[in-house]
Amino acid sequence: MSVSSTTQAGSPSGAGLSAAPPDLSAKRRPGEMVIKLILRMATLLSVVITFGIIAALIDPALAFFREVPLSDFFSATDEPGAVRSAVFPLMVGTALTTVIALALAVPMGLGAAIYLAEYASPRSRKWLKPTVELLAGVPSVVYGFFALFFVTPVVLQGWLGLDVNFTNSWAAGLVLGVMIIPTVASLSEDALSAVPQALRQGSLALGANRMQTTLRVVLPAALSGVAAAVVLGLSRAVGETMIVTMAGGAVKNMALDPGEPHMTMTAFIAITAQGENPVGSTSYNMLFAVGLLLFVITFVINAISVTAVRRFRQEY
Repeated sequence: MSVSSTTQAGSPSGAGLSAAPPDLSAKRRPGEMVIKLILRMATLLSVVITFGIIAALIDPALAFFREVPLSDFFSATDEPGAVRSAVFPLMVGTALTTVIALALAVPMGLGAAIYLAEYASPRSRKWLKPTVELLAGVPSVVYGFFALFFVTPVVLQGWLGLDVNFTNSWAAGLVLGVMIIPTVASLSEDALSAVPQALRQGSLALGANRMQTTLRVVLPAALSGVAAAVVLGLSRAVGETMIVTMAGGAVKNMALDPGEPHMTMTAFIAITAQGENPVGSTSYNMLFAVGLLLFVITFVINAISVTAVRRFRQEY
């Protein structure tokens, strides 16, 4: 008996084994259509909210710039007897605290991510990663009190012996860096873990040790994800309010000494909004002008991040 006859005998219907599989993509369940509709509405709602924020900021900001020229707004000092419209000192304070925060958060967050992804045992990683991410759940006002009543008097003035004011950019920046460590660590760890195991095995097979494999193979392969984590932490630091309001100070200061108090853009909004500023006044509209500038800065940072991620992204 031939093979073909045996195959046909074993098939009661006489159909060949090369029959095409059914087209499952044509069959859509009602539940999938509902989920797709909900996801589409969520995406559109995010876009609508973004444009709503822009619309809420533009009108009062334009009213402010009709009364205050851009030269006064971006000046380094406030004009005597006029509205305190100088925003450049606020940008200096924001940049100073953000640089200090990133100087702490990037090395510690990336180091924690490398250890969790490459060196920690499954048992250690099981409890270490949730512990690191627990820092993200601490309220920012608690971080503010921690900076004000522990970091400044105990760490800076006591242990390090630095001559700093009660409110200063050192304390605000360091605690701000602690707050964004979970953001950098968690996203970087996800990017490192997504690198295929074959790259590690190939590097080790060529004679590289574990550290060389991590630094020269795994980290460059995950560079786009790590860059996105750092930029997200940067955006989080720029937009933080309570820590810099409580610990950073309420003084417009152009000095680059972190031991002095510096008012940031978010701190200015929080402090000025608590005062008695009549709706429609120049001082009231300035809040929206500073908010619009902060929105533009954050948008530019994220646009640069998207460009960098697309440039360095590697698909496996």
